Amino acid sequence: MLNCAVIMGRLAADPELRTTGTGRSVTSFSVAVDRAYVRQGEERQTDWIDCVVWGQTAEFVTKYFRKGSMIAVQGHIQTRSYDDKNGNRRKAVELVADSVSFCGSRNEGSNPVEENVRAAVQPAPSYSTGNTDDFKEIPTEDDLPF
Repeated sequence: MLNCAVIMGRLAADPELRTTGTGRSVTSFSVAVDRAYVRQGEERQTDWIDCVVWGQTAEFVTKYFRKGSMIAVQGHIQTRSYDDKNGNRRKAVELVADSVSFCGSRNEGSNPVEENVRAAVQPAPSYSTGNTDDFKEIPTEDDLPF
C-alpha cells in the first residue's frame, strides 16, 4: 500500500508552535493550493489543506515560515475522529508532514528571515563546481573492476 502526498502552496496563517504533555513540539497549519483547472467564466478555486508537523520540523516551520510564505510539504494523509464542543462526531483529514521546503522566488512572498537562511545555504558540490582533481582517470588498457 502507498500513502504519499506532496503539496505546494501558501500558508494561510502564521504557524504557532505548541508542545505536548511529553515535551514534543508540534504545529499545524493550512496551505492554500490553487486547483489546476478553471471553469470558463469562473475564478480559480483554492483548496485549503490542513497539515501537521512534529519535532524539529515543527520548530523549523514556526521559525522560518509566515503567513503567505510559499511552502512545499511532503508526507502522508492521516484521518482521525474527534468530538466537537457540541458533542458531534467529526472526522479530520490531515497531511502529516515528513519534510517541508522553501519554494517560490526569493522576492515573491518571502520574508527577511527566509532570505538570511537562503543566503547561508551553500550549493551542493557538483562536477561544475568541483575540480578535476576529484576524479581519477581509469586507464583504457586495463580491465575495468566491474
